[in-house]
Amino acid sequence: MKVIDLHCDVLYKLSITDELLPYEHADLLQANKNRLIAGEVQVQFFAIFISPEVPQKEKFMAALRQVELFHTHVLAPNPEMVHITDWKQIDQLGENEIGAVLTLEGADAFGEDLGKLKALLDAGVKLVGLTWNHANAVAHGADEPSHLGLTPFGYEVVELLNERNVLIDVSHLNEQSFWDVIAKAKHLIASHSNARSLCDHPRNLTDEQAKALVDKGGHIHIVYYPPFIHKEANPVTLEHLLHHFTHFSKLIGVQHLGLGSDFDGISVFVDGLHDASDTQNVVNTLSEQFTEEEVQGIASNNFKNYIQKVIATS
Repeated sequence: MKVIDLHCDVLYKLSITDELLPYEHADLLQANKNRLIAGEVQVQFFAIFISPEVPQKEKFMAALRQVELFHTHVLAPNPEMVHITDWKQIDQLGENEIGAVLTLEGADAFGEDLGKLKALLDAGVKLVGLTWNHANAVAHGADEPSHLGLTPFGYEVVELLNERNVLIDVSHLNEQSFWDVIAKAKHLIASHSNARSLCDHPRNLTDEQAKALVDKGGHIHIVYYPPFIHKEANPVTLEHLLHHFTHFSKLIGVQHLGLGSDFDGISVFVDGLHDASDTQNVVNTLSEQFTEEEVQGIASNNFKNYIQKVIATS
């Protein structure tokens, strides 16, 4: 069953590895091309993520380096990989093609410069998460005090993203930033977050947040990272992951759910879910609780329906 995955960190891993890894088959890459093919991943979102350890003055160039790697390592040697610059391309993909979407994880890359953000959007970034886990010039991340929200500059950023019809990702925001963003954002999504009522972690969404996000037209894509799934189980299993889907389906409706693996950004794994080639294990587990139509929705169709609404308002 074809899958759309809203988050991986291949570009970051490529950028910090001394040797030039072949994207097609490099074993170090959990979401390399061959593994996407084996897992039937039809569309993969590729995040630009800059380590907090990189000095601020160097972060924009580090982001451009990852854009370069996207073109030179992911796209150029692999003609089956299609750069998605227009959402309509997703429905036009050939049987053996994989859509590749650029995203930005954290506004640190552009600092306080809207011109730099515009340059990244012009390079094809289609989804922007305003923070990683820390504070920046735009907003406050999941590890920051919950009462701190968007900055004045952050509101300017949201306005620009709205004008460009860019998806705004709430996955790494702290609580006040989340509420500030959903009050102003045009297109909302959580690219890789789970249910806090099942696993109390600041990276997860409360039930109140989940309902508010969907009320504003947003979707939630479930992440495979064990610390966001279950705090005590060892190993964390696909059944534990399934609980987050069933919880959210009862709370907000299965039609608002999708997948956001976080492969290449994680180093501990759900049992039976170690890289993109295992993706159909998620699909098979979902089949235990959901109808085939509902599973197809979670795998890809829900996002396709969501993005049709984005296209209609662009």
